[in-house]
Amino acid sequence: MQTRIAGRGPWLREAIAPGEQDEPALEGAQRADICIVGGGMAGMWTALELKRRRPELDIAIVEADILGGGASGRNSGMVLSQWAKFAALQAFCGTEDAIRLGHVFGNSATEIDAFFREAGIDIEFRRDGWIWGATCRRHIGSWNGILAALAQHGLAPFREVTAAEITAMTGTKSFLAGIHDPSAATIHPGKLARGLRRVVLKRGIRVYEHSAMTRLERGRPAVVHAARGSITAARVVLTMNAWSTSIPELRSAILVIASEDAVTEPIPDLLEKLGYKEKPLMGDSQLFVTGFRTTRDHRFNPGVTGGVIGFGGLNGGRWEGRSPREDVIRDCVRRGYPALANVPFADSWFGPIDRTRSGLPLFGALPGSSHIFYGYGFSGNGVATTPIAGRILASLALDLKDEWSGCGLVRPPERWLPPEPIRYIGAHMVRAAIARKDRLDHLDRTPGPIVRALAGLAPGGITTSRVTKS
Repeated sequence: MQTRIAGRGPWLREAIAPGEQDEPALEGAQRADICIVGGGMAGMWTALELKRRRPELDIAIVEADILGGGASGRNSGMVLSQWAKFAALQAFCGTEDAIRLGHVFGNSATEIDAFFREAGIDIEFRRDGWIWGATCRRHIGSWNGILAALAQHGLAPFREVTAAEITAMTGTKSFLAGIHDPSAATIHPGKLARGLRRVVLKRGIRVYEHSAMTRLERGRPAVVHAARGSITAARVVLTMNAWSTSIPELRSAILVIASEDAVTEPIPDLLEKLGYKEKPLMGDSQLFVTGFRTTRDHRFNPGVTGGVIGFGGLNGGRWEGRSPREDVIRDCVRRGYPALANVPFADSWFGPIDRTRSGLPLFGALPGSSHIFYGYGFSGNGVATTPIAGRILASLALDLKDEWSGCGLVRPPERWLPPEPIRYIGAHMVRAAIARKDRLDHLDRTPGPIVRALAGLAPGGITTSRVTKS
């Protein structure tokens, strides 16, 4: 079947070559040593890591759409370290391992670049750096706690920057202060996802596309069922991102929210005039963070989080087409880059984020099923974290006792969120409170105690984290 381009977001439309063919759907009774359910970045990196360590393994990936068709092919393409979540890493992993993982995540962009260069695949990698800043007085110093925690251990991955320095680096005068991480990068998400797919197929990993898992038999061996076939495997790895809510034991640990992005036509002259041509990507300090970046062909790409939450976390086909919140994206551009506020959006898109309370991913074996593993909860930072997720999940699936399977990110799913319909109602109350707090912060007004309490329940994101262990 020819790969569908129509209806997909711009990244995948640009990355899917005309005439490309999908892999066949799962049919009949098949067998594999390891079956991976979910063919996004986490699933593909895991398959590649397993094949690297054990080339003789028969590995199969079962994917509901096409590989990379979910969050992997529609994100903002920002490759960020996890140093902003050092306190959460400390809480789960201890100081020594938090420092080790901080360096590993911090080096992720370099490793991604090297991997694709070696494979001869252009993912439009650019070492742009990242500025985490404040666009209102109340957000100044949002990063101070992290800087202090890092400084206690002689770590200084960030450099504080003034408003004048931010203007010189990015052209905007809307950021009042911030910190700069030079290790961050940008990539083309569609080209990364499709590039990973090519490497996966080249290395002999079986792929079944358009094969949503309909049932999981948890016996030994496990059996993954799809509409027209099944795979029996000694080990199963679940890398389903936001769709992990379909697994009862995993559902309570993530809140699924939407992220929305837009992109302009190429505007190289305007970006050059503003001083934002090939410059650092940006993020503000809202709970519903706003980000800005540019592309290699000089398009402006703003994005926001905090969109619609579906009943049960997801709602089948609503993740295609243009974003329903282009007006919200436009407002964020007006606040962060007012000179670009009237530039038309050539396109927009949206997708799900599987946010955990801590903002850190979770890994482990399903309770009572030591041969079925999970990895999810990337909280909007999957580009940088999924290559490391592949190492963790490979060690778990191979029953290895090493630095990956023994790290503190391997932990049971948190019982954080209530069941439906309380979850749906409560999530929307928290979402409304976060939006109100962000709005009042920019008006230099203090929200009331109820809004503060509800907003305090927000899950971790790119910069925010919760460090309380269950």
